[in-house]
Amino acid sequence: MKNNFFIIVTLIFFTFCFIIFWKGLNVSNIYVPEKILKKNLTSFNTKDFFTDEEISSDEIFFGNQFYILNIWASWCVPCKKEHPILMKLSKLSSAKIIGLNYKDNYDNAKKFIDEFGNPYSKIISDKDGTISIELGAYGVPETYVINSKKKIIKKFLGPLNEKSIDEIKLILK
Repeated sequence: MKNNFFIIVTLIFFTFCFIIFWKGLNVSNIYVPEKILKKNLTSFNTKDFFTDEEISSDEIFFGNQFYILNIWASWCVPCKKEHPILMKLSKLSSAKIIGLNYKDNYDNAKKFIDEFGNPYSKIISDKDGTISIELGAYGVPETYVINSKKKIIKKFLGPLNEKSIDEIKLILK
């Protein structure tokens, strides 16, 4: 009798463990951040990349036009892959492309721009990452399309590609 009880308890325990593990395998562990469409661009102060002068977001994002804010870094391998797309976008788009240099060494970032070209109408620095965090960034590169009312209307996670350019063109029409 005691032996049967032990077998039943063991069987129930292993069945319970199997069900828990099976359910765990079927749950996706891929993190997808929430969409932040129509989020207002927060005001911030930073430094101009080339002049190191203090600049506010109100001086960067003004007027009745669209902006494309691209978070990048010289140490970021996907940023190197994305850079030719940004160069192409700078020639095709009427929107101003703003580069936000994320936690980067100035000399390395300058070398990156000198080597691959500068698609940005302005580059600003985010030395400690606080601006990117306030924007809701989860990694590098990320790109935001911002309308004339300073609202983020589209967010692209990861490097831009040809499909991204087509989406941006549709938004800017």
